[in-house]
Amino acid sequence: MRKIVYLIAIAIAFTSCSEYQKALKSEDTGVKYTMAEQLYNEGKYSKANRLFEQILPKYVGKPQGERVMYMYADAAYQVNDYYLAAYQFERFANSYPKSSKAQEAAYLSAKATYLTSPKFSLDQTETYDALNKLQNYINKYPNSEYLQETNQLVQDLTQKLEKKDLEIAKQYKKTFKYKSSIKSIENFLVDYPGSELKEEALFVKLEATYELAVNSFEYLIKDRLEQAQEAYDDLIKYYPNTSFSDEATKIQESITEELSKRS
Repeated sequence: MRKIVYLIAIAIAFTSCSEYQKALKSEDTGVKYTMAEQLYNEGKYSKANRLFEQILPKYVGKPQGERVMYMYADAAYQVNDYYLAAYQFERFANSYPKSSKAQEAAYLSAKATYLTSPKFSLDQTETYDALNKLQNYINKYPNSEYLQETNQLVQDLTQKLEKKDLEIAKQYKKTFKYKSSIKSIENFLVDYPGSELKEEALFVKLEATYELAVNSFEYLIKDRLEQAQEAYDDLIKYYPNTSFSDEATKIQESITEELSKRS
């Protein structure tokens, strides 16, 4: 009995595969459309999209065009082809602005772009593209059902950029480029005033300012130590119970000691 079921399953799979291959080679757009839709409904998105790709140009301006374009974009999204999905969903939203799915398509285009954003250590072009798309979506659909999730995506991407900028400042410090590190932190604090990384950023600024001071020519040390003291004061002002207390206190004590020698 099991052997019979197995053979039937093989026969069905072979027939299905054969029909799919015939549809791919067919010159009949209707045959391709029927097979593509069937495969899409069965969740066989990769196969469906090979057919959608063939027939989409032929349905531009026709009643079925809206449905074909949406299925093509969604199938790409389902198989994690986010670059294609982002492009096709955006194209759908622009081509069918009055469609009941236009808002959803605009959201999914932005989300697909969000999903192309790489880890923070890599180039962030896609991250900026995604932020731009998400913000445009929020501006266009302020009452969207996807608003909460859209705001969360924006927050995720912003935090990624914050981490990258902070890591750049830390790298400058590690390579003894203290002035560049300090400048990077100052820009960070302006760009991301409410960042969850603000405490660490202020501590990095303290470290860089102190290291710059003690590695300066003698005539510059006093002024730069005073700047380091200001950096310490800023850290304690915003974070009196800072998690960097031990390290910061040691630096502050050293600042006080060095300043006392030059008073």
